[in-house]
Amino acid sequence: MNKIFDKLNPWLTKAYALGAALILFEWDNETEAPEAASELTARAIEVLSNEYYETIINRDVKKLLNQLSEEKNLTDKERAILKDLKKQYESMEPIPPEEYQSYQGLIARAPSIWAKAKAADDYNIFAPTLKEIINYQKKFIKYRLKAGKKKITPYDLLLDDYEEGFTTKELDVFFEKLKKEIVPLIQAVNAKKDKINKEYNYRDYPVELQKTFNRKLAEHVGFDFDRGVIKESVHPFTTNLHNKDVRITTAYREHNLESALFSTIHESGHALYEMHIADELTTTPAGTGTSMGMHEGQSRLFENNLGRSRAFWVPLFQNLKDTFPEQLADIDLDTFILGINKSSPSLIRTEADELTYSLHILIRYEIEKMIFEKDVDIDQLPKIWSKKYEEYLGVKPEKDSEGILQDIHWACGNFGYFPSYALGTAIAAQIYAHLKQVMPLDEHLKNGNFQPINDYLKDHIHRYGKTKTTNEILIDMMGEGFNSQYYIDYLKEKFEKLYNDL
Repeated sequence: MNKIFDKLNPWLTKAYALGAALILFEWDNETEAPEAASELTARAIEVLSNEYYETIINRDVKKLLNQLSEEKNLTDKERAILKDLKKQYESMEPIPPEEYQSYQGLIARAPSIWAKAKAADDYNIFAPTLKEIINYQKKFIKYRLKAGKKKITPYDLLLDDYEEGFTTKELDVFFEKLKKEIVPLIQAVNAKKDKINKEYNYRDYPVELQKTFNRKLAEHVGFDFDRGVIKESVHPFTTNLHNKDVRITTAYREHNLESALFSTIHESGHALYEMHIADELTTTPAGTGTSMGMHEGQSRLFENNLGRSRAFWVPLFQNLKDTFPEQLADIDLDTFILGINKSSPSLIRTEADELTYSLHILIRYEIEKMIFEKDVDIDQLPKIWSKKYEEYLGVKPEKDSEGILQDIHWACGNFGYFPSYALGTAIAAQIYAHLKQVMPLDEHLKNGNFQPINDYLKDHIHRYGKTKTTNEILIDMMGEGFNSQYYIDYLKEKFEKLYNDL
């Protein structure tokens, strides 16, 4: 190990410990903590956040970062850690510590306020908190832009926090291509949507039975319960302390079978990425997914490209029928496959079909640009949201819970995150095309054998953590960087074939 880097390790160790404590508070808030706990818990989070800030932002760390920037003999692991830590330092240092601490307390309290607003179908309950979060974000952006050397737009700065290398310039081209290529396909498929009847999905499915099957489903795709757990939350998510403690949640709906099924598969894809991080990287700043796009690439690969294929359900469908014998008595595998792939414009992003999903992301992307580049009135967001849904998807939310309040992300301060969902969906299609070339993928799925699939993903993507960028991973694995054409070709081939004979 580099001797200068060795001096950085005590700071990294302390930062990891504090970060782990904050993750546990977040997990507890979303899964187990009583409703009344949020305000007092937020005070503890503020103190820990301040400790974290001072552990990263101090003269000793800055001196070491400057010295390490001149070093030539760093390992790949050390270079990746240095790169991530420098980016984190440059992001945090311009922000006054007292403001950073107050903001962390705010976003610790905000999810419970959002949950109350969603349950009450009342945006007005959450709006003041959202305004406060956005005002903090705008102040922080000004601090960061003033301190930085690069000229960058406010929203591009936020995008860079999640998806380095992608700006509004690239994303505008990406989304325009999707609109041009996919919207006509959506319209053609929508004309036949009534020919697929999935009434079975909305029958009565007892939650306890769903939990039993969903555990089997997670195990089926490779989720290791010796290193992970599944709980419930309002909005499903994945978090982890290290590669031997990875946690996912799902949300069960008694009258929507698919909701938890595909949520569990999706979050398991995220979890497997974190479980497969190399031991020498886990607990370091490089010991997580290389980008939000690549992370979503894993979860969307499992949820859609694999999880909605016929081959995936060949070994599972009878077990599902045995779990719900009355509800699925009249449903065969082919009917089920048509049902889980039915495309129809809808209101809820997390339950959107593959074909329309990225339009949900486009709407959020455009609204976020309005917030940070056009200074839109926050009180008008529900109306703007409804108008865009009507324009792009032909549906209009009747209540806030199925509109502006459906996602938790803004309550957590995660602006600039949403585009990664669309990029990740495209990355998933690209990886899927590659997997079909290098292995008998359908045969593995029909045999219920995820081991070769997970081994390949671990060896070529997961174990590297942040030591490789998204494009470096794709180039090393398949000889080319990000290419959205795979996504477009996948959707056209799948849905034209699926709906051709209807």
